[in-house]
Amino acid sequence: LLQGPDTWGVGEMPRAFGYELVHQSRNVGSRARAGVLHTPHGSVETPAFVAVGTHGVVKAMTSLLARDAGQQLLFCNTYHMLLHPGPDAVAHFGGLHKYIGWHGPILTDSGGFQVFSLHHGSVHNELKGRRPERKESSSILRVDEQGVLFRSYRDGSRILLTPETSVQAQKKLGADIIIPFDELLGFHVDRERLLQSFARTHRWQRRSLEEHLKDKRGQAMYGVVHGGTDPDLRRQSVAELVSMGGFEGLAVGGSLGANLADLRGVLESVADALPAPLPRHLLGIGDEAGIRAGVAHGMDTFDSSYPTKAARHGTLLTRRGPLAVEKGIYVRADGPVDEGCTCFTCRTHSLGYLHHLFKAGEITGLVLASIHNIAHMTALFANLRQDILDDRI
Repeated sequence: LLQGPDTWGVGEMPRAFGYELVHQSRNVGSRARAGVLHTPHGSVETPAFVAVGTHGVVKAMTSLLARDAGQQLLFCNTYHMLLHPGPDAVAHFGGLHKYIGWHGPILTDSGGFQVFSLHHGSVHNELKGRRPERKESSSILRVDEQGVLFRSYRDGSRILLTPETSVQAQKKLGADIIIPFDELLGFHVDRERLLQSFARTHRWQRRSLEEHLKDKRGQAMYGVVHGGTDPDLRRQSVAELVSMGGFEGLAVGGSLGANLADLRGVLESVADALPAPLPRHLLGIGDEAGIRAGVAHGMDTFDSSYPTKAARHGTLLTRRGPLAVEKGIYVRADGPVDEGCTCFTCRTHSLGYLHHLFKAGEITGLVLASIHNIAHMTALFANLRQDILDDRI
């Protein structure tokens, strides 16, 4: 699945994009589906987990390690690549694929998520329904119809990010799947503010799509479904995005509520509205309960930095639940992190050794833990796909 031309450059994407439905679950009440997402840089069996490479790298891993851990599709952040090294520098190397040494498909976001982070503080807390922990950042200078003017956290320079400049940056990065510029609000906003943002974010997405269609370069753009936890707004968002024409996939984004019940409500409100021929992505969900809810409602791909972030903080994902590797009870644990796991870490090292590496502050511990957590996610999704094929979900 990860085959791709070594000679590929920006504007040279020979293969078509599309979604192929392999099996729709016959389980009563289930919308789960298994398919294949075809892209210019290879195909992705879905449902699938997408590791996040914020700065063009999955933290504590190389592209080869991510591939060997089973990753089919990588997610890179336009905002961070915009600030350094810059889209022109990446284009100089022939685009992200060549720059990071990854020959599989890549998805880039628009920068909107990071804009929200700058403006409101803790993105994770707000999108999960918790109140922000700090006041609005002074990095944001202006948010208006044109876009967002902000100061770079790297050198203090002023940067204007608009629907047009976001898409232009993503063209230079050369990802297979790109995202229109949108505004993300947290869960705790009043109705008037939600409606204002809802209208503006769809105007921004229309402008992004128009910019994209001027020069597609073989890339596919996913529209982003907004509306908070309001079922009617969510369905209206789907209808507006579909009516624009040109989107080749849809992503469910924005605030997904305060808890799992809210997330399920959002998914339920859009599940039957999403056009079946289009691939569906659930933005920012990496916990198993949320993933299972998304799969049951017909989502195809999921991105999250949680598995690698958890790994770097000593939390290893297992079929028995999360494991805190630094606990003293593991000092003499001579088995693998997770019995039955076939990842490099579990094949070659004991849990006791990883415990030692973390207690000693060795960087290798972060690498081995990240490899395992990504492999765990790969195995989880492989099992979910098989369960769909067997009509168990």
